[in-house]
Amino acid sequence: MLTRNIRSYVSWPIEGLARLLASTGIPPNVITWSALAANLCAGVLFAEGRFPAGGGMVIVAALCDLLDGPVARLQNRVSLFGGFLDSILDRYADFLLFLGLLVYYVEQNRFRYAVLAGAAMAGAVMISYAKARAASLVPESDVGFWDRPERLALIILAALANRMGLALWILAIGPNITVVHRIVHTWKQAEARGNTLPQSANERGAAPSRVGGGSGAAAPSGRAAVQSKAAQAGHLLLRARRHSAGREQ
Repeated sequence: MLTRNIRSYVSWPIEGLARLLASTGIPPNVITWSALAANLCAGVLFAEGRFPAGGGMVIVAALCDLLDGPVARLQNRVSLFGGFLDSILDRYADFLLFLGLLVYYVEQNRFRYAVLAGAAMAGAVMISYAKARAASLVPESDVGFWDRPERLALIILAALANRMGLALWILAIGPNITVVHRIVHTWKQAEARGNTLPQSANERGAAPSRVGGGSGAAAPSGRAAVQSKAAQAGHLLLRARRHSAGREQ
Protein backbone atom coordinates (compact mmCIF):
# COMPACT_ATOMS: atom_id res chain seq x y z
CA MET A 1 0.00 0.00 0.00
CA LEU A 2 0.93 3.65 -0.36
CA THR A 3 1.51 3.92 3.38
CA ARG A 4 4.35 1.38 3.29
CA ASN A 5 5.86 2.98 0.19
CA ILE A 6 5.86 6.42 1.82
CA ARG A 7 7.46 5.06 4.97
CA SER A 8 10.20 3.30 2.99
CA TYR A 9 11.22 6.58 1.34
CA VAL A 10 11.03 8.86 4.38
CA SER A 11 12.04 6.43 7.14
CA TRP A 12 15.68 7.50 7.47
CA PRO A 13 15.12 11.31 7.59
CA ILE A 14 12.13 10.82 9.89
CA GLU A 15 14.19 8.65 12.22
CA GLY A 16 16.94 11.26 12.30
CA LEU A 17 14.52 14.07 13.07
CA ALA A 18 12.76 11.88 15.63
CA ARG A 19 16.05 11.24 17.44
CA LEU A 20 16.69 14.99 17.49
CA LEU A 21 13.25 15.72 18.93
CA ALA A 22 13.46 12.83 21.39
CA SER A 23 16.73 14.21 22.76
CA THR A 24 14.94 17.45 23.69
CA GLY A 25 12.49 15.54 25.89
CA ILE A 26 9.42 16.89 24.11
CA PRO A 27 6.44 14.64 24.93
CA PRO A 28 5.07 12.79 21.90
CA ASN A 29 1.54 13.92 22.79
CA VAL A 30 2.67 17.52 22.25
CA ILE A 31 3.65 16.57 18.70
CA THR A 32 0.26 14.92 18.25
CA TRP A 33 -1.53 18.09 19.38
CA SER A 34 0.72 20.15 17.11
CA ALA A 35 -0.52 18.11 14.16
CA LEU A 36 -4.10 19.02 15.07
CA ALA A 37 -3.16 22.71 15.36
CA ALA A 38 -1.53 22.62 11.91
CA ASN A 39 -4.63 20.98 10.45
CA LEU A 40 -6.78 23.67 12.06
CA CYS A 41 -4.68 26.32 10.30
CA ALA A 42 -5.01 24.37 7.06
CA GLY A 43 -8.78 24.22 7.46
CA VAL A 44 -8.95 27.99 7.97
CA LEU A 45 -6.80 28.56 4.88
CA PHE A 46 -9.02 26.23 2.86
CA ALA A 47 -12.09 28.16 4.03
CA GLU A 48 -10.46 31.33 2.72
CA GLY A 49 -9.69 29.71 -0.64
CA ARG A 50 -5.93 29.79 -0.07
CA PHE A 51 -5.40 26.21 -1.17
CA PRO A 52 -1.61 26.16 -1.76
CA ALA A 53 -0.95 27.68 1.66
CA GLY A 54 -3.37 25.20 3.20
CA GLY A 55 -1.58 22.36 1.44
CA GLY A 56 1.68 23.53 3.00
CA MET A 57 0.11 23.38 6.46
CA VAL A 58 -1.18 19.87 5.77
CA ILE A 59 2.42 18.88 4.99
CA VAL A 60 3.48 20.24 8.40
CA ALA A 61 0.66 18.32 10.06
CA ALA A 62 1.58 15.12 8.21
CA LEU A 63 5.19 15.51 9.33
CA CYS A 64 4.02 15.72 12.95
CA ASP A 65 1.91 12.60 12.39
CA LEU A 66 4.99 10.77 11.14
CA LEU A 67 7.11 11.89 14.09
CA ASP A 68 4.97 11.32 17.18
CA GLY A 69 5.21 7.51 16.99
CA PRO A 70 9.00 7.27 16.53
CA VAL A 71 9.55 9.89 19.25
CA ALA A 72 7.33 7.89 21.62
CA ARG A 73 9.28 4.73 20.83
CA LEU A 74 12.69 6.39 21.30
CA GLN A 75 11.59 7.86 24.64
CA ASN A 76 9.96 4.58 25.76
CA ARG A 77 6.62 6.37 26.00
CA VAL A 78 4.53 4.17 23.71
CA SER A 79 1.21 3.76 25.48
CA LEU A 80 -2.40 2.75 24.97
CA PHE A 81 -3.60 6.28 25.61
CA GLY A 82 -1.08 7.75 23.17
CA GLY A 83 -2.40 5.58 20.36
CA PHE A 84 -5.98 6.34 21.36
CA LEU A 85 -5.34 10.10 21.45
CA ASP A 86 -3.59 9.97 18.09
CA SER A 87 -6.56 8.22 16.49
CA ILE A 88 -9.11 10.62 17.98
CA LEU A 89 -7.21 13.74 16.92
CA ASP A 90 -6.74 12.32 13.42
CA ARG A 91 -10.53 12.16 13.07
CA TYR A 92 -10.86 15.78 14.21
CA ALA A 93 -8.11 16.77 11.78
CA ASP A 94 -10.00 15.19 8.87
CA PHE A 95 -13.14 16.99 9.98
CA LEU A 96 -11.36 20.36 10.09
CA LEU A 97 -9.93 20.00 6.58
CA PHE A 98 -13.21 19.07 4.95
CA LEU A 99 -15.14 21.60 7.02
CA GLY A 100 -12.87 24.33 5.67
CA LEU A 101 -13.53 23.17 2.11
CA LEU A 102 -17.26 22.98 2.75
CA VAL A 103 -17.32 26.55 4.13
CA TYR A 104 -15.40 27.83 1.12
CA TYR A 105 -17.70 26.26 -1.47
CA VAL A 106 -20.84 27.35 0.40
CA GLU A 107 -19.58 30.95 0.46
CA GLN A 108 -18.84 30.67 -3.27
CA ASN A 109 -22.39 29.34 -3.89
CA ARG A 110 -20.91 26.20 -5.41
CA PHE A 111 -23.25 23.82 -3.63
CA ARG A 112 -22.32 20.78 -5.72
CA TYR A 113 -18.78 20.92 -4.38
CA ALA A 114 -20.09 21.66 -0.88
CA VAL A 115 -22.04 18.41 -1.07
CA LEU A 116 -18.92 16.62 -2.32
CA ALA A 117 -16.97 18.02 0.65
CA GLY A 118 -19.64 16.66 2.99
CA ALA A 119 -19.57 13.25 1.30
CA ALA A 120 -15.76 13.20 1.51
CA MET A 121 -15.98 14.07 5.21
CA ALA A 122 -18.42 11.21 5.80
CA GLY A 123 -16.17 8.81 3.89
CA ALA A 124 -13.12 9.86 5.92
CA VAL A 125 -14.98 9.15 9.18
CA MET A 126 -16.63 5.91 8.11
CA ILE A 127 -13.57 4.33 6.50
CA SER A 128 -11.72 4.61 9.82
CA TYR A 129 -14.71 3.49 11.87
CA ALA A 130 -15.34 0.48 9.63
CA LYS A 131 -11.73 -0.62 10.04
CA ALA A 132 -11.71 -0.15 13.82
CA ARG A 133 -15.05 -1.90 14.32
CA ALA A 134 -14.12 -4.80 12.07
CA ALA A 135 -10.79 -5.19 13.87
CA SER A 136 -12.69 -5.99 17.09
CA LEU A 137 -14.69 -8.74 15.38
CA VAL A 138 -12.64 -10.43 12.64
CA PRO A 139 -8.93 -11.24 12.17
CA GLU A 140 -8.35 -9.18 9.00
CA SER A 141 -9.81 -5.68 8.59
CA ASP A 142 -7.15 -3.72 6.69
CA VAL A 143 -8.47 -4.07 3.14
CA GLY A 144 -9.04 -1.57 0.37
CA PHE A 145 -7.41 1.69 -0.59
CA TRP A 146 -7.94 5.27 0.62
CA ASP A 147 -6.66 5.07 4.17
CA ARG A 148 -5.63 8.36 5.74
CA PRO A 149 -2.14 8.62 4.16
CA GLU A 150 -3.62 8.17 0.68
CA ARG A 151 -6.30 10.79 1.33
CA LEU A 152 -3.80 13.29 2.72
CA ALA A 153 -1.45 12.76 -0.22
CA LEU A 154 -4.27 13.57 -2.64
CA ILE A 155 -5.36 16.62 -0.63
CA ILE A 156 -1.79 17.96 -0.55
CA LEU A 157 -1.25 17.48 -4.28
CA ALA A 158 -4.64 18.99 -5.16
CA ALA A 159 -4.11 21.96 -2.84
CA LEU A 160 -0.62 22.74 -4.13
CA ALA A 161 -1.85 22.45 -7.72
CA ASN A 162 -4.99 24.45 -6.88
CA ARG A 163 -7.18 21.67 -8.30
CA MET A 164 -9.28 20.85 -5.27
CA GLY A 165 -12.52 20.31 -7.18
CA LEU A 166 -11.25 17.19 -8.95
CA ALA A 167 -9.83 15.84 -5.70
CA LEU A 168 -13.21 16.23 -3.99
CA TRP A 169 -14.89 14.07 -6.62
CA ILE A 170 -12.32 11.34 -5.94
CA LEU A 171 -12.49 11.70 -2.15
CA ALA A 172 -16.29 11.69 -2.14
CA ILE A 173 -16.43 8.42 -4.09
CA GLY A 174 -13.25 6.41 -3.41
CA PRO A 175 -13.28 6.17 0.41
CA ASN A 176 -16.99 5.34 0.48
CA ILE A 177 -16.38 2.51 -1.99
CA THR A 178 -13.69 1.24 0.39
CA VAL A 179 -16.23 1.36 3.24
CA VAL A 180 -18.53 -0.89 1.21
CA HIS A 181 -15.55 -3.15 0.46
CA ARG A 182 -14.79 -3.47 4.17
CA ILE A 183 -18.43 -4.19 4.97
CA VAL A 184 -18.50 -7.04 2.44
CA HIS A 185 -15.09 -8.32 3.55
CA THR A 186 -16.14 -8.34 7.21
CA TRP A 187 -19.43 -10.06 6.35
CA LYS A 188 -17.59 -12.83 4.50
CA GLN A 189 -15.18 -13.36 7.40
CA ALA A 190 -18.05 -13.34 9.90
CA GLU A 191 -19.92 -15.95 7.86
CA ALA A 192 -16.79 -18.11 7.66
CA ARG A 193 -16.48 -17.98 11.47
CA GLY A 194 -20.11 -18.92 12.02
CA ASN A 195 -21.22 -15.29 12.42
CA THR A 196 -20.74 -15.39 16.20
CA LEU A 197 -19.12 -12.78 18.39
CA PRO A 198 -15.72 -13.39 19.97
CA GLN A 199 -15.88 -14.58 23.58
CA SER A 200 -14.89 -11.20 25.03
CA ALA A 201 -17.54 -9.41 22.93
CA ASN A 202 -20.21 -11.87 24.09
CA GLU A 203 -19.24 -11.28 27.70
CA ARG A 204 -19.47 -7.51 27.24
CA GLY A 205 -22.90 -7.90 25.68
CA ALA A 206 -24.27 -10.01 28.56
CA ALA A 207 -25.28 -7.59 31.29
CA PRO A 208 -24.87 -8.90 34.84
CA SER A 209 -27.87 -9.10 37.14
CA ARG A 210 -28.58 -6.16 39.39
CA VAL A 211 -27.48 -6.19 43.01
CA GLY A 212 -30.13 -7.67 45.23
CA GLY A 213 -31.57 -10.12 42.69
CA GLY A 214 -33.59 -9.79 39.53
CA SER A 215 -33.25 -11.22 36.06
CA GLY A 216 -29.96 -11.30 34.13
CA ALA A 217 -27.03 -13.57 33.36
CA ALA A 218 -25.55 -15.42 36.28
CA ALA A 219 -22.03 -14.66 37.42
CA PRO A 220 -19.47 -16.94 35.79
CA SER A 221 -17.93 -19.80 37.74
CA GLY A 222 -14.36 -19.58 39.04
CA ARG A 223 -12.83 -21.33 36.03
CA ALA A 224 -14.99 -19.35 33.59
CA ALA A 225 -13.97 -16.13 35.33
CA VAL A 226 -10.28 -16.99 34.94
CA GLN A 227 -10.81 -17.78 31.25
CA SER A 228 -12.72 -14.52 30.83
CA LYS A 229 -9.92 -12.49 32.44
CA ALA A 230 -7.32 -14.23 30.26
CA ALA A 231 -9.33 -13.51 27.11
CA GLN A 232 -9.73 -9.87 28.11
CA ALA A 233 -6.01 -9.54 28.86
CA GLY A 234 -5.14 -11.03 25.48
CA HIS A 235 -7.58 -8.66 23.80
CA LEU A 236 -6.06 -5.64 25.56
CA LEU A 237 -2.54 -6.74 24.60
CA LEU A 238 -3.58 -7.12 20.95
CA ARG A 239 -5.21 -3.68 20.96
CA ALA A 240 -2.09 -2.16 22.56
CA ARG A 241 0.11 -3.60 19.81
CA ARG A 242 -2.27 -2.33 17.11
CA HIS A 243 -2.39 1.16 18.66
CA SER A 244 1.39 1.42 18.94
CA ALA A 245 1.84 0.20 15.36
CA GLY A 246 -0.82 2.60 14.10
CA ARG A 247 0.75 5.52 15.90
CA GLU A 248 4.14 4.88 14.30
CA GLN A 249 2.46 5.09 10.88
